[in-house]
Amino acid sequence: MLQAFLISCDKQHQVFESNCNEGISFKKIGFSELTNHLEKYDKQYVEVTGKYVEGFEQSALFNDSLFADHSLKKALWVNFSQECPLYLTGTRIGLFEYHNGAFTQINKRYITIKGQVNVRNTGYLKKYKGALDKVSFIKL
Repeated sequence: MLQAFLISCDKQHQVFESNCNEGISFKKIGFSELTNHLEKYDKQYVEVTGKYVEGFEQSALFNDSLFADHSLKKALWVNFSQECPLYLTGTRIGLFEYHNGAFTQINKRYITIKGQVNVRNTGYLKKYKGALDKVSFIKL
């Protein structure tokens, strides 16, 4: 039983990266700190963790805390771009490519993401707090 638990804890993370932000240092920041003080971080490059949710006209990162506000006004629009193609580390397998009979599932998963904060981009129908543009890193 203990062995099964230890094996499940050793699950490998998948990392998808782009070279579009090479040479830029990212500030690691908590989700609440970022959304509560978004103006302070505008145009800065950050690394943040949260729960990613995608759907019809939705691509958003939410606070992963059970006690946080999970409304759209406290979420960040995730603006994936063809300018920053994301590939599985060490391969040419893209995040949004069909591979081994399936697409990589990121919906409703906890992810670490790196990108540039944009307070003026409030996403689809201007419902979100702000956006993460130039996404160049996703860890699942």
